[in-house]
Amino acid sequence: MDLIEKGISYLQDLGVDFGDIRIEEQNTTSIFIVNKEIRSVSTNFQSGLSVRALVNGRWGYASTNILSMDEVKRAIDAAYNSAKVVADMTSSKKINLDVKQIKARVKADVKEDPTTVGLEEKLSILFDINKAQQNFDERIINTNTRYGETKLKVYLGNTVGSTLEWEEIRTVVFAMSLAQEAGKIQYSYNTADGTRGFELVRELNYEEFGTKPSEEAINLLSAKKPPSGNLIVIADPSISGLLAHEVMGHASEGDEIVKRRSFLTDVIGKKVASENITMIDDGTIKGAHGTIPYDSEGTPSSRTVIIDKGIYKGYMHSLETASILGARPTGNGRAQDTNRRVWVRMTNTFFDKGDWSLDEMISETKSGILAIKAISGMEDPVGGGFEGRALMGYTIENGEKKELVRAFTLTGKALEILKTVDAVSKDFQLEGGFCGKGEEDWVPVSTGGAYIRAQIIVGGG
Repeated sequence: MDLIEKGISYLQDLGVDFGDIRIEEQNTTSIFIVNKEIRSVSTNFQSGLSVRALVNGRWGYASTNILSMDEVKRAIDAAYNSAKVVADMTSSKKINLDVKQIKARVKADVKEDPTTVGLEEKLSILFDINKAQQNFDERIINTNTRYGETKLKVYLGNTVGSTLEWEEIRTVVFAMSLAQEAGKIQYSYNTADGTRGFELVRELNYEEFGTKPSEEAINLLSAKKPPSGNLIVIADPSISGLLAHEVMGHASEGDEIVKRRSFLTDVIGKKVASENITMIDDGTIKGAHGTIPYDSEGTPSSRTVIIDKGIYKGYMHSLETASILGARPTGNGRAQDTNRRVWVRMTNTFFDKGDWSLDEMISETKSGILAIKAISGMEDPVGGGFEGRALMGYTIENGEKKELVRAFTLTGKALEILKTVDAVSKDFQLEGGFCGKGEEDWVPVSTGGAYIRAQIIVGGG
């Protein structure tokens, strides 16, 4: 922080409109076991410093991994000069950012720091999970088991006087099993993740965690071909979360709105979905994978209501997009690391809970399909099209869950789908992952939420 504060003083002497300096230190451990054998064990430490300078509406960025005052000054000069040159050569005007002074230190809210647990114990647990996957059935031909942990320490200061220190700890366990019989191959997966410590791992039943993907893969070997057409679909949280994140979420990022590159531009106050739909981005949910105390600009994370009972309420924002669009910053200015720029990014994005149980949703469906486990999806903030793929599902006939079916696609226009939603579950689940802006700049997020029932075009497997 002493280095940052000296750097901020130097930025102020240069006369920037706004500037900040962020240092990140990150420790990661990754373990990969395949078929009861260690494929890889890796640990990594990296650190770096990022400088941003705002001059007459233009940003300059610079970074370094050498943490000396001379190098920091060099980075500051580079950021300032690039901002000033661009501002002088282009028609731009000053941006007045809504930045509040904050002074805080936040420790990661975990019970057991995973970096304090020995490698031998971690390997032993992963072998137990992998063994459960392998031993379930002789038709299981391949098993992958992964463990990952990240401990991030961030230091940030800016020219309005903020000084922040915070930690983020994430832990993830993943298992995938592949089954083969009579020329058919199927797979399934299981995952547990979050901004939690090693307690996340200890709370698992290792036998059940490993058995589940193997059992599902075996069952899928005899699954039927899915139906096709414009059907009533009950989408599980991973599928509904795919719709919330890939289409509605990316199109609700403030920088896409500023560029008028989103199909949701100019829709605030308009009805865009049925009254059963409330959509949230919330970076404050305890334990969720996308939870952050502050974004990469030092703005506190928040709960942002994007759609409220079908009415579109507002966008996610960085400091810059909030200023341009006359809104408040929402804590969604995020960068992958100190070598990347800040973009407007999601945290935990989902459709909020409703009043239905899953059993009620099924029993009140005459004919349709239950879609389970998202395995891919397409990002389309410009056109608003939805395309996702479910690993499996069940047909529904006369209010009863019937045949297991193999993978199928789900397509349609997002807003048309959301306007048909007539039931939302009180069951709620978030699933973690990493999201890119396009195909780069990855940050940890969660998607999911409730089961939703809607009319969606289903394509056969």
